Amino acid sequence: MKIEMKNIRKSFGSNDVLKEVTLSVQGGEICALLGENGAGKSTLMNILGGVLPMDSGSILIDEKEVAFETPVDSQEAGIAFIHQELNLINDLPIYENMFLGREIKTKRGSLDLKQMYDKTAAIFEQMNVELDPGKMVRDLDASYKQIVEICRAMMTNASIIIMDEPTTSLTDTEIERVFAMMRTLKENNVGIIFISHKLNEVKEICNRYIVLRDGNLVSVGNVSDVTKNDLASYMVGFDVRTESLRRVTGNEEVGKEVLRVEGLTDSRHYRDINFSIRAGEIVGITGLLGDGRSELFQAIFGADHYASGKIILEGQEVTIKSTSQAIKKGIAYLPRNRKENAILKDMDIIENASVVTWSMFSKRGVINSSRHKRLFKEQRDSLRIKMGEMTDSITSLSGGNQQKVVLSKWLAANPKVLILDNPTQGVDVGAKEDIYDIILKLANENIAIVVLSSEAQEIIRVCDRALVMYHGVIQGEVRDEMMNEQTIMRLATGGELGEEKGVHQL
Repeated sequence: MKIEMKNIRKSFGSNDVLKEVTLSVQGGEICALLGENGAGKSTLMNILGGVLPMDSGSILIDEKEVAFETPVDSQEAGIAFIHQELNLINDLPIYENMFLGREIKTKRGSLDLKQMYDKTAAIFEQMNVELDPGKMVRDLDASYKQIVEICRAMMTNASIIIMDEPTTSLTDTEIERVFAMMRTLKENNVGIIFISHKLNEVKEICNRYIVLRDGNLVSVGNVSDVTKNDLASYMVGFDVRTESLRRVTGNEEVGKEVLRVEGLTDSRHYRDINFSIRAGEIVGITGLLGDGRSELFQAIFGADHYASGKIILEGQEVTIKSTSQAIKKGIAYLPRNRKENAILKDMDIIENASVVTWSMFSKRGVINSSRHKRLFKEQRDSLRIKMGEMTDSITSLSGGNQQKVVLSKWLAANPKVLILDNPTQGVDVGAKEDIYDIILKLANENIAIVVLSSEAQEIIRVCDRALVMYHGVIQGEVRDEMMNEQTIMRLATGGELGEEKGVHQL
């Protein structure tokens, strides 16, 4: 099967999102669709998936023109779309989610739950996915929700599968499993359109690439003919820096100690945690998914409870029982999974940017809107947020700009400690560099920054030092020349490095 999209145009009001874009993909190849957030990738794929109508252009399947008025039309033509927004119902078990819209029924017309369960179990076994089909979707973490989506698409026997950032929330092991699935599909003559900001993944799994920038097709070619830097340059229109952004070396100390944790322990996720962070320092916390780092810092932020240990803020022991208490004490937390935990989809941009400080900037229960707007205008310029009106929906912004708005709401609270949990998850290379610049600027303003990230390269580039976690404990601290991917991975998998230069075993 071969799909061609020719001269596709699409506008939203005066905003030309796609300008005469042409692409093709055929069975047996994995084609990367690349571009910054807002470049037009999702719009183009929504047209192919029957979600949006195009203004002009044509879609051909095996050289015959087709028209997709609904997603069902696209599905019936053999196209499966795994959206960036997961389309799962939390209050149903996995096996019912797998058959949404195409439920299997008994002769009497009732749902054949056993057959749906058995077919789900069979596809999981085939794909080496260890999940109980009867488990409720709400009990899955983001990575397993993504895997359920992928398996569901594979059950439709599609000839072309669109994968919109399928690996964003997955561990290295799960990514390898997904890649194995993709290679099997490729061998079975299925074509895949792979949308990702992770250029190392593009180099590993894709044959061809297509790059969009500002709604224009700017480059097409074979992945083997280009470097990651080439692809990044095509996406943003200029050479992207790759050098280390670290400012502190050796045992050089920055400001005074702001946060210290002694023996912090909970019953499940982490135990006997000890560390301290100084003003103006950027400290990375890394490891593999499930290492306990998010749960640890959620407890420090008052969103979760801990069983024992001490939290010392600016020399004083504190007991933080709620997030509002943490905010008052100067701790801010930007959570992972922006769409689920950080933005309020039903609110506009200014409401999202000011929600944290409503109580701080109000008098007798009346919110000081003019002060919020004045502060956000300053932050919009400082953070380089690309947006229309303040009253536009937060969902009208690209992922990178949504992340900047989320960051702005925490900066409005003037934190002493800023915890960033996967701050560049799902944002493009240009927005990623902007966020790194923001992190460095805030550190220079004497805010203590904690960066939680699974990406070793991110930790190495932007952090002054890093603590590596393994199964709920801090396995070691790395800095200087020992702050490299090999050392981090060895610690993250339980390795012992002893007293080698630059490594501190904790």
